[in-house]
Amino acid sequence: MVFGRAGALMAAFPLFSAQNVPVLLRLGLAGMTAFLLSPLLPAIPAADPSLWVFIRLLAGEVGCGLLLGFICRFVFFALDLAGGLLSTEIGLMLSPSFNPFASTTTGPPAMILYWLAMMILLGFDMHHWILAAFKRSYDFLPVGGGAPSPALLSDIVIRSSGIFQIALQLCAPLMAVSFVLTLLFSLLSRVVPQMNVFAESLPIRVLAGMAAFGLTTNLMAQQILNYLLRLPEDMLHVAKLFGVEVLLNHERADWRKNRARNTKASRRGA
Repeated sequence: MVFGRAGALMAAFPLFSAQNVPVLLRLGLAGMTAFLLSPLLPAIPAADPSLWVFIRLLAGEVGCGLLLGFICRFVFFALDLAGGLLSTEIGLMLSPSFNPFASTTTGPPAMILYWLAMMILLGFDMHHWILAAFKRSYDFLPVGGGAPSPALLSDIVIRSSGIFQIALQLCAPLMAVSFVLTLLFSLLSRVVPQMNVFAESLPIRVLAGMAAFGLTTNLMAQQILNYLLRLPEDMLHVAKLFGVEVLLNHERADWRKNRARNTKASRRGA
């Protein structure tokens, strides 16, 4: 069960889901994670040890792992969108390159942001914190305890809408530079109608955009770091929402036990 959740998480996580990462490496890491975490987890209650129950539990664990990995990919979806906007504003959309993480062709700014995010993720040991959050997810989402809820769907929709906000925050300085250049060349086209504004503005737009991109890389890195630091908390929050029914059942059971205990104590006192 742990191998199913860990393998699904690594299959969806951007660092391990790239095409240049061997499948055997992902399977080996998932198996090692399951081997180390299994002794630390409570035993699975096997009231009906049948093949159908095993398949249902395994499918649920794979779904939990995919959901946690999908939550981690939101930041990288925003980076991909921001890279596309930057390529359009700078004028580098004519030179796409293959992105091994997204399995698509993207512009050079998107590739730079992807590799920057990966270096930040590994340089600040965020992969260790993500593994710790994965272990803690079993406290809120035990094996076989996941159940979709309206709160989970609402949270995923809100996070999806936040992708555009993150992308606009990263692109805001270069969009401002592009707007100023567009305004200046628009005025210049009115002053000198014979000038080919498109041909003259393209090299200046590229140079100004690359300069602004280089000057704001430090700010982008800080912004990316802020969102990467929230990944473990986001994983635990989604695990809580996905296992809210299990937690409510545990709370109801504890409340009934405490109520029965208090009733027995009151009768003995009487």
